[in-house]
Amino acid sequence: MRRTTGVALAGAAVLAWGEWLNRRWSRALVGEGTGASEAVVVLGYRNPQPTANAVNRWRVRAGVRSVGGPGVRETRVILSGGVTGDGPAEAELMADYAKSVLRYGGALVLEDRSTTTWENVTNVIPLLEDADRIKIVSQPAHALKARAYLRRLRPDLARRLVRADDCRAGEWLLVKPLLALLGLRTLRVLTAEERTGSR
Repeated sequence: MRRTTGVALAGAAVLAWGEWLNRRWSRALVGEGTGASEAVVVLGYRNPQPTANAVNRWRVRAGVRSVGGPGVRETRVILSGGVTGDGPAEAELMADYAKSVLRYGGALVLEDRSTTTWENVTNVIPLLEDADRIKIVSQPAHALKARAYLRRLRPDLARRLVRADDCRAGEWLLVKPLLALLGLRTLRVLTAEERTGSR
């Protein structure tokens, strides 16, 4: 009985750690945001098959649910991802999923040349210039990495970053500890200041 309780408590602690760390990352390097226009940038994940894979489908759903907020009157969703196989670019696959499955009817802009996170951020910059608020959507660690890259490249645009709805309590609960471990590896390229969200 005592051993079973110990295992259960350890499991609960691991789940809580994964939830906490992903939540922390989703709130790093973002501000409150003002203005009536926003750009929601959805980062693609390598997708060699002819339809959007599970990761890209989730990212598009998170991007669509991130649209809007108090005072927002104009939104463009930017889907960023190039070709990683023999088929269409990730951006095209995500756009098809957004329109055909989610029935999203808002403005979609495709950036279909990027194959790395650095390229994602670099290539969407011209599409962000006139947005009052910028949301970057991906798994929390990946999105934080992209926000840090934007801050390195364009601090003026990084000041417009606001939180996306890409980390909800209980969502991906059993996978979040693994995402946290992968995230720690992903974020090794950032400075301590960037990882903790100091501005």
